[in-house]
Amino acid sequence: MQTIATISLLVVAVLLIVVVLLMSGRSQGLGAIAGGAEQLFGRQKARGFDAVLNRTAAVLGTLFFILGLLVASF
Repeated sequence: MQTIATISLLVVAVLLIVVVLLMSGRSQGLGAIAGGAEQLFGRQKARGFDAVLNRTAAVLGTLFFILGLLVASF
């Protein structure tokens, strides 16, 4: 069981890295300091491929966290 969890953790980690690298950058430099709150409260909705990447990253991040706890408990 531990081997399966460890291999799953490594696969999820690699997939998470790939998904994060595929995401488009949203930083605005120093301009994000003043207007960054607009992004926090959902005024800019992701559409299309960005939305899929956001959801995939959230799911993979959750799986990574759960599998990390599972591997640590062994």
